[in-house]
Amino acid sequence: MTLSTRDLTLHQLKIFWAVAQSKTLTKAAKQLGLTQPSLSQQLAKLETNTGTLLFERRASEMALTEAGGYLLPKVEHLLRTLGEVEDGLQQFQDGKRMTVGIAGVNSLLRVLLPQALADMQDSGHALDFDILEAAPNEVLEYLYARRVKIGLLAANSVAEAGVGFVQVPLLEDPYVLAVPSSLKLEATRSIDDLSAEQQAQLNRAIQFSFGTQHTNQSIDWYDRVLPDHHITARCRSFETAMALVSAGNGVCLTPLMVAHGLDRSGVTFYRFPNQIRRIVALVPTQYMRAEPYASLIGALETTAKGYQAPETVGAPEWLVARALG
Repeated sequence: MTLSTRDLTLHQLKIFWAVAQSKTLTKAAKQLGLTQPSLSQQLAKLETNTGTLLFERRASEMALTEAGGYLLPKVEHLLRTLGEVEDGLQQFQDGKRMTVGIAGVNSLLRVLLPQALADMQDSGHALDFDILEAAPNEVLEYLYARRVKIGLLAANSVAEAGVGFVQVPLLEDPYVLAVPSSLKLEATRSIDDLSAEQQAQLNRAIQFSFGTQHTNQSIDWYDRVLPDHHITARCRSFETAMALVSAGNGVCLTPLMVAHGLDRSGVTFYRFPNQIRRIVALVPTQYMRAEPYASLIGALETTAKGYQAPETVGAPEWLVARALG
């Protein structure tokens, strides 16, 4: 079969790239906003047009063939160039405001974004913003699908956070144990200093989760620090987790930043050494020096420098020893 480039469509190449990045048809369809049958049909047409299989269909994933591995960097370069052309032409559309897509986890959008965007508006850029609140792995999917140009997340919250993007460090946010204020841990030397009722309360864990990687990390932490714990509630909203802790339902391991700007009455935050999430902005390489993205990254860095963390209390030595053990 003779391949004609006229047989290849940009739509098919975008589908090929999305499947290669996400490894499954289901995830690729979600990224592109397509039904899975439609995506499968377009992928089949692309393979017919190229005259070769581009993927090996396995039980749990789509693996690139040798031909697919050859094609992928070519398609990446093509889509990147096309994106640069589209962004560059926007500046010549008189009277039209440019829309910048940003995705991030809730706490980072609440704490870092408002002031950074205000600084951008004051700088005279004619911008609108499409802001997507998402779990860390969803932020990556939006970046891979080119729905956004900047992602805000913790670099250690997803296994592949650095793949294909520049990581711009913003700040370090400690993990803390949120505990009902009535449960005083500062002066304790061991768990035996607590009454049976207090021990039971300390071992009721509220699991605040915003992604598989974070969930696995919190499970490991609870197993080391509170080996007799049981999960009494799971939630993805910190407001809900805080309300549960404040009412005495248990304790919650959480990044400190999620408490910023919220009602923290009835809750004490105990800090532990070496429990840090590294907050970064993920940016495709080609946008690092392009405007308005370079200015927005600078505004985020400035906002991060001025961030004031909520007040914490040092965890007792016996809990610290468990955390470090």
